[in-house]
Amino acid sequence: MFGTLALVGATGAVGRIMVGLLEQRPDLAHKYKFLASARSVGTKITFKGVEHTIELLEPAAFQGVDLVIASTPDEVAAEFLPAAVAAGCKVIDESGYFRMNPDVALVIPEVNPQAALDAKGIIASPNCSTTQMVVALKPLHDFGKVKRVVVSTYQAVSGAGVQGIDDLIGATRATLEHEKYEQKAFKSPIAFNAIPQIGGFKENGYTSEELKMVYETRKIMGDESILVCPTCVRIPVANCHSETILVETEKHISVEKAKELFSSFPGITVIDTPEHGGYPMPHSCTGSDQVFVGRIRQDLSHPNGLSFWCVSDNLRKGAATNAIQIAELLASRV
Repeated sequence: MFGTLALVGATGAVGRIMVGLLEQRPDLAHKYKFLASARSVGTKITFKGVEHTIELLEPAAFQGVDLVIASTPDEVAAEFLPAAVAAGCKVIDESGYFRMNPDVALVIPEVNPQAALDAKGIIASPNCSTTQMVVALKPLHDFGKVKRVVVSTYQAVSGAGVQGIDDLIGATRATLEHEKYEQKAFKSPIAFNAIPQIGGFKENGYTSEELKMVYETRKIMGDESILVCPTCVRIPVANCHSETILVETEKHISVEKAKELFSSFPGITVIDTPEHGGYPMPHSCTGSDQVFVGRIRQDLSHPNGLSFWCVSDNLRKGAATNAIQIAELLASRV
Protein backbone atom coordinates (compact mmCIF):
# COMPACT_ATOMS: atom_id res chain seq x y z
CA MET A 1 0.00 0.00 0.00
CA PHE A 2 1.24 3.46 -0.90
CA GLY A 3 1.35 6.31 1.58
CA THR A 4 -0.12 9.04 -0.63
CA LEU A 5 -1.67 8.70 -4.08
CA ALA A 6 -2.28 11.76 -6.25
CA LEU A 7 -4.81 11.63 -9.07
CA VAL A 8 -4.25 14.20 -11.79
CA GLY A 9 -7.25 15.08 -13.96
CA ALA A 10 -9.99 13.79 -11.69
CA THR A 11 -12.66 15.98 -13.29
CA GLY A 12 -12.19 14.63 -16.83
CA ALA A 13 -14.14 11.77 -18.43
CA VAL A 14 -11.46 9.18 -17.66
CA GLY A 15 -10.55 10.80 -14.34
CA ARG A 16 -14.10 10.51 -13.04
CA ILE A 17 -14.06 6.78 -13.78
CA MET A 18 -10.71 6.48 -11.99
CA VAL A 19 -12.21 8.13 -8.90
CA GLY A 20 -14.97 5.50 -8.88
CA LEU A 21 -12.50 2.67 -9.38
CA LEU A 22 -10.26 3.93 -6.57
CA GLU A 23 -13.26 4.09 -4.24
CA GLN A 24 -13.78 0.37 -4.85
CA ARG A 25 -10.15 -0.46 -3.99
CA PRO A 26 -9.39 0.16 -0.31
CA ASP A 27 -5.82 -1.15 -0.32
CA LEU A 28 -4.00 1.16 -2.72
CA ALA A 29 -3.09 4.09 -0.48
CA HIS A 30 -3.56 5.55 2.99
CA LYS A 31 -4.10 9.08 1.71
CA TYR A 32 -5.38 10.62 -1.53
CA LYS A 33 -5.11 14.03 -3.13
CA PHE A 34 -6.62 15.36 -6.35
CA LEU A 35 -4.82 17.71 -8.72
CA ALA A 36 -6.01 19.63 -11.78
CA SER A 37 -5.43 22.78 -13.82
CA ALA A 38 -6.27 26.24 -12.46
CA ARG A 39 -9.81 26.23 -13.86
CA SER A 40 -10.75 23.24 -11.66
CA VAL A 41 -8.91 24.30 -8.51
CA GLY A 42 -11.28 24.66 -5.59
CA THR A 43 -13.82 22.23 -7.00
CA LYS A 44 -15.14 19.88 -4.33
CA ILE A 45 -15.09 16.13 -4.87
CA THR A 46 -16.52 13.47 -2.56
CA PHE A 47 -14.28 10.43 -2.25
CA LYS A 48 -15.04 7.54 0.09
CA GLY A 49 -17.51 9.72 1.93
CA VAL A 50 -15.03 12.52 2.54
CA GLU A 51 -15.08 15.88 0.74
CA HIS A 52 -11.79 16.80 -0.93
CA THR A 53 -10.81 20.07 -2.59
CA ILE A 54 -9.04 19.85 -5.94
CA GLU A 55 -5.57 21.36 -5.68
CA LEU A 56 -3.44 23.08 -8.30
CA LEU A 57 -1.31 20.89 -10.52
CA GLU A 58 2.19 22.25 -9.99
CA PRO A 59 5.60 20.71 -9.20
CA ALA A 60 5.28 21.49 -5.49
CA ALA A 61 2.08 19.42 -5.30
CA PHE A 62 4.08 16.21 -5.76
CA GLN A 63 6.06 16.59 -2.55
CA GLY A 64 5.27 13.73 -0.17
CA VAL A 65 3.39 11.78 -2.88
CA ASP A 66 4.33 8.15 -3.55
CA LEU A 67 2.20 7.37 -6.62
CA VAL A 68 0.78 9.65 -9.29
CA ILE A 69 -1.93 8.52 -11.72
CA ALA A 70 -2.43 11.10 -14.46
CA SER A 71 -5.06 11.52 -17.15
CA THR A 72 -4.14 14.69 -19.02
CA PRO A 73 -3.44 15.96 -22.54
CA ASP A 74 0.04 15.24 -23.88
CA GLU A 75 1.32 18.76 -23.34
CA VAL A 76 0.31 18.75 -19.67
CA ALA A 77 1.96 15.38 -19.11
CA ALA A 78 5.14 16.62 -20.77
CA GLU A 79 5.23 19.73 -18.59
CA PHE A 80 4.44 18.29 -15.17
CA LEU A 81 5.13 14.56 -14.92
CA PRO A 82 8.93 14.82 -15.01
CA ALA A 83 8.60 16.97 -11.88
CA ALA A 84 6.70 14.13 -10.21
CA VAL A 85 9.51 11.72 -11.06
CA ALA A 86 12.06 14.22 -9.74
CA ALA A 87 10.07 14.34 -6.49
CA GLY A 88 10.50 10.57 -6.14
CA CYS A 89 7.01 9.51 -7.28
CA LYS A 90 6.06 6.48 -9.27
CA VAL A 91 3.98 7.79 -12.18
CA ILE A 92 1.27 6.08 -14.27
CA ASP A 93 0.51 8.19 -17.33
CA GLU A 94 -2.58 7.93 -19.52
CA SER A 95 -1.37 10.40 -22.14
CA GLY A 96 0.41 9.40 -25.32
CA TYR A 97 3.43 11.60 -24.74
CA PHE A 98 5.84 9.09 -23.18
CA ARG A 99 4.58 5.79 -24.64
CA MET A 100 7.28 5.25 -27.24
CA ASN A 101 10.13 6.62 -25.12
CA PRO A 102 12.57 3.68 -24.90
CA ASP A 103 13.14 4.40 -21.20
CA VAL A 104 9.43 4.27 -20.36
CA ALA A 105 7.54 1.01 -19.75
CA LEU A 106 4.31 0.61 -21.78
CA VAL A 107 2.13 -1.72 -19.76
CA ILE A 108 -0.99 -3.84 -19.88
CA PRO A 109 -0.96 -5.82 -16.61
CA GLU A 110 -2.38 -9.01 -18.15
CA VAL A 111 0.27 -8.91 -20.88
CA ASN A 112 3.58 -7.56 -19.55
CA PRO A 113 3.32 -6.99 -15.78
CA GLN A 114 7.06 -7.36 -15.20
CA ALA A 115 7.69 -4.24 -17.27
CA ALA A 116 5.78 -2.22 -14.67
CA LEU A 117 7.57 -3.84 -11.74
CA ASP A 118 10.96 -3.14 -13.33
CA ALA A 119 10.11 0.42 -14.36
CA LYS A 120 11.82 3.50 -12.98
CA GLY A 121 9.79 6.68 -12.95
CA ILE A 122 7.01 6.90 -15.56
CA ILE A 123 4.88 3.93 -16.62
CA ALA A 124 2.72 4.60 -19.68
CA SER A 125 -0.72 3.12 -20.31
CA PRO A 126 -1.35 2.33 -24.00
CA ASN A 127 -3.79 3.78 -26.48
CA CYS A 128 -7.34 2.45 -26.03
CA SER A 129 -7.58 0.73 -29.42
CA THR A 130 -4.19 -0.93 -28.89
CA THR A 131 -5.05 -2.15 -25.40
CA GLN A 132 -8.05 -4.30 -26.25
CA MET A 133 -6.36 -5.75 -29.33
CA VAL A 134 -3.17 -6.71 -27.50
CA VAL A 135 -5.10 -8.32 -24.64
CA ALA A 136 -6.85 -10.48 -27.25
CA LEU A 137 -3.62 -11.24 -29.14
CA LYS A 138 -1.57 -12.25 -26.09
CA PRO A 139 -2.99 -15.78 -25.53
CA LEU A 140 -2.73 -16.51 -29.27
CA HIS A 141 0.85 -15.22 -29.34
CA ASP A 142 1.87 -17.32 -26.34
CA PHE A 143 0.50 -20.47 -27.99
CA GLY A 144 1.21 -20.00 -31.69
CA LYS A 145 3.29 -16.78 -32.15
CA VAL A 146 1.53 -13.95 -33.95
CA LYS A 147 3.15 -13.05 -37.25
CA ARG A 148 0.72 -10.57 -38.82
CA VAL A 149 -2.40 -8.67 -37.81
CA VAL A 150 -4.92 -6.86 -40.01
CA VAL A 151 -7.25 -4.79 -37.85
CA SER A 152 -10.10 -2.39 -38.55
CA THR A 153 -11.48 -0.37 -35.65
CA TYR A 154 -14.95 1.06 -35.16
CA GLN A 155 -14.29 3.65 -32.48
CA ALA A 156 -16.82 5.36 -30.24
CA VAL A 157 -17.10 9.14 -29.98
CA SER A 158 -16.24 9.03 -26.27
CA GLY A 159 -12.67 8.48 -27.43
CA ALA A 160 -12.73 12.16 -28.40
CA GLY A 161 -13.80 13.18 -24.90
CA VAL A 162 -16.98 14.70 -23.55
CA GLN A 163 -17.21 16.97 -26.59
CA GLY A 164 -17.28 13.91 -28.84
CA ILE A 165 -20.42 12.65 -27.09
CA ASP A 166 -21.95 16.12 -27.22
CA ASP A 167 -21.28 16.25 -30.97
CA LEU A 168 -22.96 12.89 -31.52
CA ILE A 169 -26.07 13.86 -29.58
CA GLY A 170 -26.25 17.37 -30.98
CA ALA A 171 -25.55 16.41 -34.59
CA THR A 172 -28.01 13.51 -34.50
CA ARG A 173 -30.78 15.68 -33.11
CA ALA A 174 -30.03 18.44 -35.61
CA THR A 175 -30.01 16.01 -38.55
CA LEU A 176 -33.36 14.52 -37.55
CA GLU A 177 -34.86 17.99 -37.16
CA HIS A 178 -33.26 19.26 -40.39
CA GLU A 179 -31.25 21.86 -38.54
CA LYS A 180 -27.59 22.86 -38.59
CA TYR A 181 -25.12 21.86 -35.90
CA GLU A 182 -21.58 23.15 -35.53
CA GLN A 183 -19.36 20.24 -34.43
CA LYS A 184 -16.40 20.83 -32.16
CA ALA A 185 -14.72 17.43 -31.87
CA PHE A 186 -14.98 16.23 -35.48
CA LYS A 187 -14.25 17.90 -38.80
CA SER A 188 -16.70 15.68 -40.69
CA PRO A 189 -20.34 14.98 -39.76
CA ILE A 190 -20.52 12.18 -37.16
CA ALA A 191 -24.29 11.60 -37.17
CA PHE A 192 -25.32 8.72 -39.47
CA ASN A 193 -21.76 8.57 -40.80
CA ALA A 194 -18.41 6.76 -40.54
CA ILE A 195 -15.19 8.79 -40.58
CA PRO A 196 -12.11 6.84 -41.75
CA GLN A 197 -9.69 9.13 -39.94
CA ILE A 198 -8.68 9.35 -36.28
CA GLY A 199 -5.74 11.64 -35.71
CA GLY A 200 -3.63 13.37 -38.32
CA PHE A 201 -2.22 11.68 -41.40
CA LYS A 202 1.40 10.58 -41.12
CA GLU A 203 3.81 8.46 -43.11
CA ASN A 204 2.54 6.29 -45.96
CA GLY A 205 -1.00 7.62 -45.60
CA TYR A 206 -1.63 6.16 -42.14
CA THR A 207 -3.06 8.24 -39.30
CA SER A 208 -1.47 8.80 -35.91
CA GLU A 209 -4.06 6.51 -34.30
CA GLU A 210 -3.21 3.73 -36.73
CA LEU A 211 0.53 4.06 -36.20
CA LYS A 212 0.02 3.87 -32.44
CA MET A 213 -1.49 0.43 -32.95
CA VAL A 214 1.56 -0.66 -34.94
CA TYR A 215 4.34 0.58 -32.69
CA GLU A 216 2.64 0.15 -29.31
CA THR A 217 1.71 -3.47 -30.10
CA ARG A 218 5.32 -4.37 -30.83
CA LYS A 219 6.61 -2.63 -27.72
CA ILE A 220 4.08 -4.22 -25.35
CA MET A 221 4.48 -7.68 -26.85
CA GLY A 222 8.25 -7.33 -26.91
CA ASP A 223 8.39 -8.48 -30.54
CA GLU A 224 9.42 -6.11 -33.32
CA SER A 225 8.71 -8.78 -35.95
CA ILE A 226 4.91 -8.58 -35.55
CA LEU A 227 3.35 -6.98 -38.64
CA VAL A 228 0.28 -4.82 -38.07
CA CYS A 229 -1.90 -3.25 -40.77
CA PRO A 230 -4.55 -1.01 -39.14
CA THR A 231 -7.47 1.12 -40.32
CA CYS A 232 -9.15 3.27 -37.67
CA VAL A 233 -12.69 4.55 -38.17
CA ARG A 234 -14.88 6.78 -35.99
CA ILE A 235 -18.52 5.69 -35.89
CA PRO A 236 -21.67 7.21 -34.31
CA VAL A 237 -21.61 5.07 -31.16
CA ALA A 238 -21.38 6.73 -27.76
CA ASN A 239 -19.05 4.31 -25.97
CA CYS A 240 -17.01 1.11 -26.53
CA HIS A 241 -14.57 0.52 -29.36
CA SER A 242 -15.13 -2.45 -31.65
CA GLU A 243 -12.50 -4.15 -33.82
CA THR A 244 -12.36 -6.77 -36.53
CA ILE A 245 -9.07 -8.61 -36.12
CA LEU A 246 -7.50 -10.99 -38.62
CA VAL A 247 -4.41 -12.66 -37.18
CA GLU A 248 -1.89 -14.96 -38.84
CA THR A 249 0.08 -17.20 -36.50
CA GLU A 250 3.22 -19.27 -36.97
CA LYS A 251 1.48 -22.33 -35.53
CA HIS A 252 -2.02 -23.37 -36.59
CA ILE A 253 -4.71 -22.54 -34.03
CA SER A 254 -8.13 -24.10 -34.49
CA VAL A 255 -11.30 -22.21 -33.65
CA GLU A 256 -11.89 -24.53 -30.70
CA LYS A 257 -8.37 -23.98 -29.38
CA ALA A 258 -8.71 -20.22 -29.82
CA LYS A 259 -11.90 -20.23 -27.76
CA GLU A 260 -10.11 -22.21 -25.07
CA LEU A 261 -7.16 -19.79 -25.07
CA PHE A 262 -9.38 -16.72 -24.93
CA SER A 263 -11.62 -18.15 -22.20
CA SER A 264 -8.71 -19.02 -19.91
CA PHE A 265 -6.95 -15.67 -20.26
CA PRO A 266 -7.56 -13.05 -17.53
CA GLY A 267 -9.57 -10.06 -18.67
CA ILE A 268 -11.19 -11.74 -21.69
CA THR A 269 -14.83 -12.81 -21.92
CA VAL A 270 -15.93 -14.94 -24.87
CA ILE A 271 -19.43 -14.40 -26.29
CA ASP A 272 -19.62 -16.63 -29.35
CA THR A 273 -23.01 -18.08 -30.20
CA PRO A 274 -23.69 -15.98 -33.31
CA GLU A 275 -26.55 -18.15 -34.51
CA HIS A 276 -28.48 -16.94 -31.45
CA GLY A 277 -27.27 -13.34 -31.61
CA GLY A 278 -24.49 -14.11 -29.16
CA TYR A 279 -21.67 -11.72 -29.94
CA PRO A 280 -20.20 -8.66 -28.21
CA MET A 281 -21.74 -5.27 -28.95
CA PRO A 282 -21.06 -1.79 -27.57
CA HIS A 283 -24.58 -1.57 -26.16
CA SER A 284 -24.05 -4.59 -23.90
CA CYS A 285 -20.34 -4.20 -23.15
CA THR A 286 -20.24 -0.60 -21.95
CA GLY A 287 -19.43 -0.19 -18.27
CA SER A 288 -17.39 -3.40 -18.10
CA ASP A 289 -13.66 -3.79 -17.51
CA GLN A 290 -13.43 -6.88 -19.73
CA VAL A 291 -12.27 -7.35 -23.31
CA PHE A 292 -15.03 -9.22 -25.16
CA VAL A 293 -14.33 -11.58 -28.06
CA GLY A 294 -16.77 -13.27 -30.44
CA ARG A 295 -17.42 -14.41 -34.01
CA ILE A 296 -14.23 -16.49 -33.85
CA ARG A 297 -13.69 -18.22 -37.18
CA GLN A 298 -11.02 -19.67 -39.42
CA ASP A 299 -9.56 -17.38 -42.05
CA LEU A 300 -10.81 -18.56 -45.46
CA SER A 301 -7.68 -17.23 -47.17
CA HIS A 302 -4.90 -18.65 -44.97
CA PRO A 303 -4.54 -21.97 -43.10
CA ASN A 304 -2.93 -20.30 -40.08
CA GLY A 305 -5.35 -17.38 -39.95
CA LEU A 306 -8.07 -16.56 -37.43
CA SER A 307 -10.67 -13.81 -37.62
CA PHE A 308 -12.62 -12.49 -34.66
CA TRP A 309 -14.63 -9.54 -33.35
CA CYS A 310 -13.47 -7.64 -30.27
CA VAL A 311 -15.31 -5.04 -28.16
CA SER A 312 -14.18 -3.18 -25.04
CA ASP A 313 -15.12 -0.07 -23.07
CA ASN A 314 -12.52 2.45 -24.23
CA LEU A 315 -12.94 4.66 -21.16
CA ARG A 316 -12.48 1.75 -18.76
CA LYS A 317 -10.11 -1.03 -19.89
CA GLY A 318 -8.94 1.23 -22.70
CA ALA A 319 -7.95 3.93 -20.21
CA ALA A 320 -9.02 4.23 -16.55
CA THR A 321 -9.14 0.56 -15.57
CA ASN A 322 -5.78 -0.28 -17.12
CA ALA A 323 -4.11 2.52 -15.17
CA ILE A 324 -5.72 1.44 -11.89
CA GLN A 325 -4.71 -2.18 -12.55
CA ILE A 326 -1.10 -1.01 -12.98
CA ALA A 327 -1.43 0.80 -9.63
CA GLU A 328 -2.72 -2.40 -7.99
CA LEU A 329 0.22 -4.30 -9.42
CA LEU A 330 2.69 -1.78 -8.00
CA ALA A 331 0.90 -1.63 -4.63
CA SER A 332 1.19 -5.40 -4.27
CA ARG A 333 4.98 -5.01 -4.18
CA VAL A 334 5.21 -2.03 -1.81
